[in-house]
Amino acid sequence: MIVRPRPNWFRMLFVWRGSVLPVILPQLLATTAFAILVTLLHGRVFAWKIPLNFVPFSLIGLTLAIFLGFRNSTSYARYWEARTLWGLLLNETRALLRQALTLVDPPSDASTLAARLIAFVHALRHQLRMTDPSADLERLLPAQDCARLQTALYKPAMLLLMAGEWLRDRRQAGQLSPALVQAMEIPLGRLTEALGGCERIAGTPIPFTYSVIIHRTIYLYCVLLPFGLVDAIGPTTPVIVAFIAYTFFALEALGAEIEEPFGTEPNDLALDAMSAMIESTLREMMGEAQPPQSGLAPGEFIQT
Repeated sequence: MIVRPRPNWFRMLFVWRGSVLPVILPQLLATTAFAILVTLLHGRVFAWKIPLNFVPFSLIGLTLAIFLGFRNSTSYARYWEARTLWGLLLNETRALLRQALTLVDPPSDASTLAARLIAFVHALRHQLRMTDPSADLERLLPAQDCARLQTALYKPAMLLLMAGEWLRDRRQAGQLSPALVQAMEIPLGRLTEALGGCERIAGTPIPFTYSVIIHRTIYLYCVLLPFGLVDAIGPTTPVIVAFIAYTFFALEALGAEIEEPFGTEPNDLALDAMSAMIESTLREMMGEAQPPQSGLAPGEFIQT
């Protein structure tokens, strides 16, 4: 995800990185070229004049805009819920480690819990993106923990179990009273809820049929639009068609992009940067050296 200070109005007209224009450019050029051809032929296909005007396109365009708005609202709701869940990961890992450092006596064993919490965040990122977490797990955890996780299908859930086992061991060693264990189970339970919420978003996309209907309607609308405008506005038809097609294609592409917020597209969540920031803040609480944040280009930043 690109998060950066908003450029001025003039630079916004020419922003390329982070816009959906690179994605929709081929179909936009094809639609504009077709509109130019229709204009040159005065709306005729061979010897047959297509009898269309702008009236039906006004009605269909309004309906299509409503459907696109609903689709984008649904996609953004998924995107914002995913961002909220990752904000919850930050808050609850901080809270759990703070309790481990201030309530456990002595707090020397908190480094094990911190490593498991950091590994949990990275493992969740890899699970959501279906990538291999081995490098991060080997960097953060001892060999016996890595061996235990090697055969686990759901590594983030297993790491939360291991964090709970750390609490159990502290209670059995007399370093933590049962009442304080219950207090520390609250952020651990919220981490479990955040894990389940992320898995639900990743595993439940917007129904495919809905996307197909909108996609087909947009392309059919943009292909027929030049025939309805050419008699009314003449040579300016390709310009208007290009502008309308850009609007519809861009809205569809944006909705499809943020529908899956855990991906690697420019407008998806910056999971690399957020994982690095959570690791950094937990290491700072432990008094350890902080690794540099990754996933951000110069001049960009991550918001929590």
